[in-house]
Amino acid sequence: MTDRPNVLLVLADDLGYSDIGCYGGEIETPNLDRLGRAGVRCSSFYNTARCSPSRASLLTGRDPHETGIGILTENDAPTGYPGTMSREWPTLAEHFKDAGYATCLSGKWHLSNDVKEANDSWPTRRGFDEFYGILMGADHYFHPVGLFHNEEKLPSPEEPGYYFTDAVSDHASEWVAGRDEDDPFFLYLAYTAPHWPLHASPEDMERYDGVYEEGWDALRAARLERLREEGLLGESARLSERDLSQPAWDEVTETSWEASRMAAYAAMVTAMDRGIGRILDTLEARGELENTIVVFLADNGGCAEIPGGAAKFRARNRVEMPDGRPVRVENTPDVPPGGPDTWCAYGPAWANLSNSPFRLYKRWTHEGGIASPFVVHWPAGGLAEGAVVDTPFQLTDVMPTFLEAAGLPRNDGRGSSMLETLRGGEGPAAHTLYWEHIGNCAVREGDWKLVREAERPWELYDLGTDRSELDDLAPAHPERVEAMAAAWQEWADGVGVLPWPAYQAPWDPETDRHQHAQ
Repeated sequence: MTDRPNVLLVLADDLGYSDIGCYGGEIETPNLDRLGRAGVRCSSFYNTARCSPSRASLLTGRDPHETGIGILTENDAPTGYPGTMSREWPTLAEHFKDAGYATCLSGKWHLSNDVKEANDSWPTRRGFDEFYGILMGADHYFHPVGLFHNEEKLPSPEEPGYYFTDAVSDHASEWVAGRDEDDPFFLYLAYTAPHWPLHASPEDMERYDGVYEEGWDALRAARLERLREEGLLGESARLSERDLSQPAWDEVTETSWEASRMAAYAAMVTAMDRGIGRILDTLEARGELENTIVVFLADNGGCAEIPGGAAKFRARNRVEMPDGRPVRVENTPDVPPGGPDTWCAYGPAWANLSNSPFRLYKRWTHEGGIASPFVVHWPAGGLAEGAVVDTPFQLTDVMPTFLEAAGLPRNDGRGSSMLETLRGGEGPAAHTLYWEHIGNCAVREGDWKLVREAERPWELYDLGTDRSELDDLAPAHPERVEAMAAAWQEWADGVGVLPWPAYQAPWDPETDRHQHAQ
């Protein structure tokens, strides 16, 4: 057995900051909870606010705009981003493979603008020996149409009982068990859960009978209290106001249907956690868990999207079930979520719960869009067991952390290794963090965060006392705003951020394109 650590990198899709149990959630996640409470949890870890950019940054250690994926995977060249991850920057899989590691991706890729013809942007050509999963951003959980094994397109599973989250977990567990134990491994376990569509087993949904009838208002307040109890937020943390576009729970008429939407979402998270548990059991049975670095995080905050036209596009090859029933894409009370003949989402009010106590969602660079749970478990690695780390980190810091832990040469990315900090030391001096996504921009220096929505004025917050971004201090500190905005612009110019909306425009779900400004 090798002395070099294995690496298990687990990425959830559209999971909010406070969804899992050890981050204050009421969702049942016993496996992630034991990892988090026995390992290290970061209270201020950040993603990039959107799926593909986060994946590109995580795998390359670069800011997403440098990789060619500034938005998603549509090819908007020559005026916009090409939507395919550049080969200029080696991936984590390539680094580990060059060092003799076995490498596998089980789950979702979403880093190629061509998902039909095998090309140099596919995972099997970016360092992964083994790939099972989907290349696009979302698919049917019971009958996926875009399923691949390595570069072979697989038929859509039609057998009863198939569930993509389970299949991804099973493939990963079997791969771990079947490899030569003398070879260390890098396993990238990239779930689509809990990204819409809301597909879940009736048994998992039943676990949440009555839980969400309490409503989003009461549940958001309860999550804040548990976040304080877990030591992830201080006593000064406050609950952001409910999204004003959404009703108070006592004004909701279809409470059972609304509760069922969140129950389906929670069931998807529980299924993911159960799959992670199977892989942990496999590692434990092989005596490998002690020296496996397990990291869990999310690609962006909870998602407020209501797929309508988008769902029709995504489901265009699954417009009916194997038995001929149509797939219903409506998000209305007459379509109960969870079943294979539906294509639903849980909506802004529940996404607001997922991101408690923060405001806004996936796509925004306010805390609700970019704050992620970040769990690290490595018993043999000398981590500060049971600790909560408050130092701000982001995706570009993951690659240098893994490379240092494995004793591999440092790459030339922009991040800093988190390892010393995770071990309870001071670590490197806190570095400035930057974001841009579809015109939403932010920069964090220490506790100060400058943030704005696209084409709106900058806002300034002291996150040390106002993590939920409720008291805008920009009018009181114009010089700080000016200095931080200048630093943001220098970063943006350096990494190739394209002006918004001059070269990019909002995605049109009917055409699956970004509408370029004329």
